[in-house]
Amino acid sequence: MLISRILLINFDRRYVLRVNLAIVGATGVVGNTFLEILSQRKITIDNLYLLASSRSAGKKIIFNGAEHIIEELTEASFDRDIDFALFSAGGNISKKFAPIAAEKGCIVIDNSSAWRMDKNVPLVVPEVNPEKLKDHKGIIANPNCSTIQGVVALKPLHDAFGIKRVVYSTYQAVSGAGSQAMTDLQEGVKGVLPQQFIYPIAFNLIPHIDQFEDCGYTKEELKLINETRKILDMPDLAVTATAVRVPVLNSHSESINIELETRFTLKEVRNVLENSPGVLVLDDPENNAYPMPIICSGKDEVFVGRIRKDDSVDYGLNIFVVSDNLRKGAALNAIQILEHLLIQG
Repeated sequence: MLISRILLINFDRRYVLRVNLAIVGATGVVGNTFLEILSQRKITIDNLYLLASSRSAGKKIIFNGAEHIIEELTEASFDRDIDFALFSAGGNISKKFAPIAAEKGCIVIDNSSAWRMDKNVPLVVPEVNPEKLKDHKGIIANPNCSTIQGVVALKPLHDAFGIKRVVYSTYQAVSGAGSQAMTDLQEGVKGVLPQQFIYPIAFNLIPHIDQFEDCGYTKEELKLINETRKILDMPDLAVTATAVRVPVLNSHSESINIELETRFTLKEVRNVLENSPGVLVLDDPENNAYPMPIICSGKDEVFVGRIRKDDSVDYGLNIFVVSDNLRKGAALNAIQILEHLLIQG
Protein backbone atom coordinates (compact mmCIF):
# COMPACT_ATOMS: atom_id res chain seq x y z
CA MET A 1 0.00 0.00 0.00
CA LEU A 2 1.45 3.38 0.99
CA ILE A 3 4.69 1.86 2.30
CA SER A 4 5.60 0.65 -1.18
CA ARG A 5 5.67 4.29 -2.24
CA ILE A 6 7.72 5.53 0.71
CA LEU A 7 11.45 5.54 0.04
CA LEU A 8 13.90 4.76 2.81
CA ILE A 9 17.39 5.69 1.72
CA ASN A 10 20.44 5.27 3.90
CA PHE A 11 22.26 8.58 3.57
CA ASP A 12 25.32 9.24 5.69
CA ARG A 13 24.03 6.50 8.07
CA ARG A 14 20.74 8.33 8.54
CA TYR A 15 17.41 7.66 6.98
CA VAL A 16 15.86 10.01 4.47
CA LEU A 17 12.12 9.41 4.54
CA ARG A 18 9.64 10.45 1.86
CA VAL A 19 5.95 10.84 2.56
CA ASN A 20 2.69 12.58 1.66
CA LEU A 21 1.57 14.25 4.86
CA ALA A 22 -1.45 16.16 6.16
CA ILE A 23 -1.51 18.32 9.27
CA VAL A 24 -4.93 18.89 10.81
CA GLY A 25 -4.96 21.97 13.02
CA ALA A 26 -2.05 23.46 11.12
CA THR A 27 -2.54 27.01 12.40
CA GLY A 28 -2.56 26.15 16.10
CA VAL A 29 0.35 26.24 18.54
CA VAL A 30 1.09 22.52 18.14
CA GLY A 31 0.49 22.72 14.39
CA ASN A 32 3.16 25.39 14.11
CA THR A 33 5.48 23.22 16.18
CA PHE A 34 4.83 20.26 13.85
CA LEU A 35 6.10 22.37 10.96
CA GLU A 36 9.09 23.65 12.93
CA ILE A 37 10.21 20.16 13.88
CA LEU A 38 9.52 18.65 10.45
CA SER A 39 11.83 21.24 8.93
CA GLN A 40 14.58 19.94 11.23
CA ARG A 41 14.09 16.18 10.63
CA LYS A 42 15.18 13.87 7.83
CA ILE A 43 11.72 13.57 6.33
CA THR A 44 11.18 14.59 2.73
CA ILE A 45 7.56 15.60 2.28
CA ASP A 46 6.51 15.14 -1.33
CA ASN A 47 3.08 16.65 -0.75
CA LEU A 48 2.08 18.61 2.33
CA TYR A 49 -1.57 19.38 3.03
CA LEU A 50 -2.33 21.93 5.74
CA LEU A 51 -5.88 21.64 7.06
CA ALA A 52 -7.76 23.82 9.52
CA SER A 53 -11.16 25.39 10.15
CA SER A 54 -12.99 27.55 7.62
CA ARG A 55 -11.76 30.63 9.54
CA SER A 56 -8.19 29.85 8.54
CA ALA A 57 -8.83 28.60 5.01
CA GLY A 58 -6.96 30.61 2.41
CA LYS A 59 -4.18 31.76 4.71
CA LYS A 60 -0.64 31.09 3.57
CA ILE A 61 2.19 29.41 5.46
CA ILE A 62 5.81 29.18 4.32
CA PHE A 63 7.38 25.77 4.94
CA ASN A 64 10.90 24.93 3.79
CA GLY A 65 10.88 27.90 1.46
CA ALA A 66 7.62 26.99 -0.28
CA GLU A 67 4.23 28.62 0.10
CA HIS A 68 1.33 26.44 1.26
CA ILE A 69 -2.31 27.51 1.40
CA ILE A 70 -4.44 26.41 4.34
CA GLU A 71 -7.41 24.29 3.27
CA GLU A 72 -10.68 23.89 5.13
CA LEU A 73 -10.96 20.46 6.73
CA THR A 74 -13.90 18.56 5.22
CA GLU A 75 -14.96 14.94 4.83
CA ALA A 76 -13.43 15.03 1.34
CA SER A 77 -10.01 16.21 2.54
CA PHE A 78 -8.60 12.68 2.51
CA ASP A 79 -9.89 11.72 -0.95
CA ARG A 80 -6.33 11.76 -2.26
CA ASP A 81 -2.99 10.09 -1.74
CA ILE A 82 -2.20 10.98 1.89
CA ASP A 83 -0.01 8.51 3.77
CA PHE A 84 -0.14 10.02 7.27
CA ALA A 85 -2.04 12.75 9.07
CA LEU A 86 -0.92 14.53 12.22
CA PHE A 87 -4.02 15.72 14.10
CA SER A 88 -3.99 18.51 16.67
CA ALA A 89 -7.37 20.18 16.41
CA GLY A 90 -9.22 18.98 19.51
CA GLY A 91 -11.10 15.86 20.50
CA ASN A 92 -14.35 16.54 18.66
CA ILE A 93 -12.54 17.06 15.35
CA SER A 94 -10.50 13.90 15.89
CA LYS A 95 -13.55 11.83 16.76
CA LYS A 96 -15.23 12.86 13.53
CA PHE A 97 -12.40 13.00 11.02
CA ALA A 98 -9.81 10.46 12.18
CA PRO A 99 -12.01 7.46 11.24
CA ILE A 100 -12.72 9.06 7.86
CA ALA A 101 -9.00 9.46 7.18
CA ALA A 102 -8.23 5.92 8.37
CA GLU A 103 -10.96 4.43 6.16
CA LYS A 104 -9.25 6.01 3.16
CA GLY A 105 -5.87 4.44 3.93
CA CYS A 106 -4.30 7.29 5.86
CA ILE A 107 -2.62 6.52 9.18
CA VAL A 108 -3.67 9.09 11.80
CA ILE A 109 -1.43 10.14 14.68
CA ASP A 110 -3.77 12.03 16.97
CA ASN A 111 -2.67 14.55 19.59
CA SER A 112 -6.08 14.95 21.28
CA SER A 113 -7.53 12.92 24.15
CA ALA A 114 -10.21 11.42 21.89
CA TRP A 115 -8.66 8.00 21.33
CA ARG A 116 -6.13 7.59 24.13
CA MET A 117 -8.11 5.24 26.34
CA ASP A 118 -9.71 3.30 23.47
CA LYS A 119 -8.58 -0.31 23.94
CA ASN A 120 -8.23 -0.71 20.17
CA VAL A 121 -5.96 2.32 19.76
CA PRO A 122 -2.28 2.16 20.81
CA LEU A 123 -1.08 4.96 23.08
CA VAL A 124 2.59 5.36 22.26
CA VAL A 125 5.74 7.03 23.48
CA PRO A 126 8.52 5.73 21.20
CA GLU A 127 11.15 5.56 23.95
CA VAL A 128 8.77 3.53 26.12
CA ASN A 129 6.47 1.22 24.12
CA PRO A 130 7.22 1.38 20.38
CA GLU A 131 6.20 -2.28 20.02
CA LYS A 132 2.56 -1.17 20.36
CA LEU A 133 2.74 0.53 16.96
CA LYS A 134 2.31 -2.79 15.20
CA ASP A 135 -1.15 -3.09 16.74
CA HIS A 136 -2.63 0.02 15.14
CA LYS A 137 -5.76 -0.10 13.00
CA GLY A 138 -5.27 3.24 11.30
CA ILE A 139 -5.30 5.49 14.39
CA ILE A 140 -2.49 5.98 16.91
CA ALA A 141 -2.91 8.16 20.00
CA ASN A 142 -0.30 10.64 21.18
CA PRO A 143 -0.40 10.81 25.00
CA ASN A 144 -1.02 13.87 27.15
CA CYS A 145 1.98 16.18 27.36
CA SER A 146 2.52 15.64 31.08
CA THR A 147 2.19 11.88 30.75
CA ILE A 148 4.81 11.70 28.00
CA GLN A 149 7.61 13.27 29.99
CA GLY A 150 6.63 11.35 33.10
CA VAL A 151 6.73 7.89 31.52
CA VAL A 152 9.99 8.58 29.67
CA ALA A 153 11.58 8.90 33.12
CA LEU A 154 9.51 6.18 34.83
CA LYS A 155 9.90 3.34 32.31
CA PRO A 156 13.66 2.75 32.77
CA LEU A 157 13.23 2.92 36.54
CA HIS A 158 10.45 0.37 36.36
CA ASP A 159 12.58 -1.93 34.19
CA ALA A 160 15.48 -1.69 36.64
CA PHE A 161 13.78 -1.67 40.04
CA GLY A 162 10.04 -2.15 39.58
CA ILE A 163 7.53 0.58 40.41
CA LYS A 164 4.95 0.17 43.17
CA ARG A 165 3.42 3.66 43.41
CA VAL A 166 3.67 7.05 41.67
CA VAL A 167 2.66 10.50 42.95
CA TYR A 168 2.64 13.24 40.30
CA SER A 169 2.64 16.95 41.14
CA THR A 170 2.75 18.95 37.92
CA TYR A 171 3.58 22.58 37.26
CA GLN A 172 2.22 23.16 33.77
CA ALA A 173 3.06 26.03 31.46
CA VAL A 174 0.36 28.14 29.83
CA SER A 175 1.38 27.08 26.30
CA GLY A 176 -0.33 23.79 27.08
CA ALA A 177 -3.63 25.67 27.02
CA GLY A 178 -3.04 27.38 23.67
CA SER A 179 -2.16 30.78 22.28
CA GLN A 180 -4.83 32.74 24.18
CA ALA A 181 -3.52 31.33 27.46
CA MET A 182 -0.05 32.56 26.56
CA THR A 183 -1.51 35.98 25.84
CA ASP A 184 -3.28 35.91 29.22
CA LEU A 185 0.08 35.53 30.94
CA GLN A 186 1.91 38.10 28.84
CA GLU A 187 -0.85 40.68 29.17
CA GLY A 188 -1.60 39.74 32.75
CA VAL A 189 1.74 41.06 33.98
CA LYS A 190 0.49 44.43 32.73
CA GLY A 191 -2.72 44.11 34.73
CA VAL A 192 -4.97 43.06 31.84
CA LEU A 193 -7.75 40.69 32.89
CA PRO A 194 -7.54 37.12 31.48
CA GLN A 195 -9.66 35.99 28.55
CA GLN A 196 -9.18 32.23 28.89
CA PHE A 197 -8.40 31.55 32.52
CA ILE A 198 -11.08 32.17 35.14
CA TYR A 199 -8.46 33.75 37.42
CA PRO A 200 -5.35 35.77 36.59
CA ILE A 201 -2.43 33.48 35.79
CA ALA A 202 0.22 36.20 36.12
CA PHE A 203 1.78 36.06 39.63
CA ASN A 204 -0.56 33.17 40.46
CA LEU A 205 -0.97 29.39 40.51
CA ILE A 206 -4.22 27.72 39.47
CA PRO A 207 -4.74 24.13 40.75
CA HIS A 208 -7.33 23.50 38.06
CA ILE A 209 -6.53 22.13 34.58
CA ASP A 210 -9.46 20.87 32.51
CA GLN A 211 -12.84 20.05 34.08
CA PHE A 212 -13.45 18.72 37.57
CA GLU A 213 -14.98 15.26 37.77
CA ASP A 214 -17.30 13.93 40.50
CA CYS A 215 -14.35 12.18 42.16
CA GLY A 216 -12.69 15.56 42.84
CA TYR A 217 -9.91 15.06 40.33
CA THR A 218 -9.65 17.11 37.14
CA LYS A 219 -9.65 15.45 33.75
CA GLU A 220 -5.98 16.41 33.40
CA GLU A 221 -5.13 14.54 36.59
CA LEU A 222 -7.10 11.49 35.48
CA LYS A 223 -5.29 11.54 32.13
CA LEU A 224 -1.97 11.30 33.97
CA ILE A 225 -3.23 8.42 36.06
CA ASN A 226 -4.94 6.37 33.37
CA GLU A 227 -2.48 7.00 30.56
CA THR A 228 0.50 6.09 32.75
CA ARG A 229 -1.14 2.77 33.54
CA LYS A 230 -1.91 2.06 29.88
CA ILE A 231 1.51 3.03 28.51
CA LEU A 232 3.43 1.08 31.17
CA ASP A 233 0.96 -1.82 30.76
CA MET A 234 0.30 -1.74 34.51
CA PRO A 235 -3.51 -1.45 34.91
CA ASP A 236 -3.32 -1.81 38.70
CA LEU A 237 -0.44 0.61 39.31
CA ALA A 238 -1.09 2.93 42.26
CA VAL A 239 -0.96 6.44 40.78
CA THR A 240 -2.25 9.80 41.99
CA ALA A 241 -1.81 13.29 40.59
CA THR A 242 -2.29 17.00 41.24
CA ALA A 243 -2.01 19.26 38.20
CA VAL A 244 -1.33 22.99 38.59
CA ARG A 245 -1.15 25.75 35.96
CA VAL A 246 1.79 28.06 36.62
CA PRO A 247 2.86 31.46 35.22
CA VAL A 248 5.46 29.99 32.85
CA LEU A 249 5.17 30.37 29.09
CA ASN A 250 6.53 27.00 28.01
CA SER A 251 7.79 23.65 29.35
CA HIS A 252 6.03 21.59 31.98
CA SER A 253 7.67 20.59 35.26
CA GLU A 254 6.81 17.60 37.40
CA SER A 255 7.77 16.53 40.88
CA ILE A 256 7.45 12.74 40.80
CA ASN A 257 7.52 10.71 43.99
CA ILE A 258 8.08 7.02 43.30
CA GLU A 259 7.92 3.98 45.54
CA LEU A 260 10.07 1.28 43.98
CA GLU A 261 9.83 -2.47 44.50
CA THR A 262 13.49 -3.15 45.30
CA ARG A 263 16.46 -1.58 47.03
CA PHE A 264 18.52 0.91 45.03
CA THR A 265 21.36 3.37 45.32
CA LEU A 266 21.26 6.87 43.90
CA LYS A 267 24.31 5.99 41.80
CA GLU A 268 22.35 3.12 40.25
CA VAL A 269 19.36 5.38 39.58
CA ARG A 270 21.51 8.01 37.89
CA ASN A 271 23.25 5.38 35.80
CA VAL A 272 19.91 3.95 34.64
CA LEU A 273 18.56 7.38 33.70
CA GLU A 274 21.77 8.53 32.01
CA ASN A 275 21.59 5.50 29.73
CA SER A 276 17.91 5.82 28.89
CA PRO A 277 16.70 7.07 25.50
CA GLY A 278 15.32 10.60 25.49
CA VAL A 279 16.52 11.39 29.03
CA LEU A 280 19.08 14.03 29.95
CA VAL A 281 20.18 13.98 33.59
CA LEU A 282 20.87 17.45 35.00
CA ASP A 283 21.52 16.83 38.67
CA ASP A 284 24.36 18.75 40.32
CA PRO A 285 22.88 20.62 43.30
CA GLU A 286 26.29 21.79 44.52
CA ASN A 287 26.59 23.85 41.35
CA ASN A 288 22.89 24.80 41.24
CA ALA A 289 22.31 22.60 38.19
CA TYR A 290 18.80 21.18 37.89
CA PRO A 291 16.03 21.19 35.26
CA MET A 292 14.06 24.42 34.76
CA PRO A 293 11.64 25.51 32.03
CA ILE A 294 13.89 28.40 31.03
CA ILE A 295 16.67 26.01 29.97
CA CYS A 296 14.52 23.13 28.70
CA SER A 297 12.31 25.05 26.27
CA GLY A 298 13.26 24.38 22.67
CA LYS A 299 15.00 21.14 23.61
CA ASP A 300 13.89 17.63 22.68
CA GLU A 301 15.04 15.75 25.77
CA VAL A 302 13.24 14.98 29.00
CA PHE A 303 15.42 16.55 31.71
CA VAL A 304 15.66 14.82 35.11
CA GLY A 305 17.22 16.23 38.27
CA ARG A 306 16.80 16.67 42.06
CA ILE A 307 17.34 12.90 42.33
CA ARG A 308 17.11 11.92 45.99
CA LYS A 309 15.75 9.25 48.29
CA ASP A 310 12.40 9.54 50.02
CA ASP A 311 13.05 8.03 53.43
CA SER A 312 9.38 8.20 54.47
CA VAL A 313 8.77 4.85 52.73
CA ASP A 314 10.83 1.80 51.86
CA TYR A 315 12.57 2.27 48.51
CA GLY A 316 11.22 5.80 47.98
CA LEU A 317 12.63 8.12 45.32
CA ASN A 318 12.03 11.76 44.32
CA ILE A 319 12.85 13.18 40.89
CA PHE A 320 12.11 16.50 39.18
CA VAL A 321 11.27 16.24 35.48
CA VAL A 322 11.03 19.09 32.94
CA SER A 323 10.33 18.95 29.22
CA ASP A 324 9.15 21.22 26.42
CA ASN A 325 5.44 20.42 26.30
CA LEU A 326 5.02 21.64 22.71
CA ARG A 327 7.94 19.59 21.44
CA LYS A 328 8.38 16.27 23.27
CA GLY A 329 5.02 16.70 24.98
CA ALA A 330 3.14 16.99 21.69
CA ALA A 331 4.60 17.57 18.21
CA LEU A 332 7.94 15.79 18.55
CA ASN A 333 6.43 12.64 20.06
CA ALA A 334 3.96 12.43 17.16
CA ILE A 335 6.73 12.92 14.60
CA GLN A 336 8.86 10.26 16.31
CA ILE A 337 5.90 7.89 15.96
CA LEU A 338 5.76 8.80 12.27
CA GLU A 339 9.48 8.10 11.87
CA HIS A 340 9.17 4.72 13.60
CA LEU A 341 6.35 3.71 11.28
CA LEU A 342 8.30 4.76 8.20
CA ILE A 343 11.50 3.01 9.23
CA GLN A 344 9.68 -0.16 10.25
CA GLY A 345 7.94 -0.19 6.89
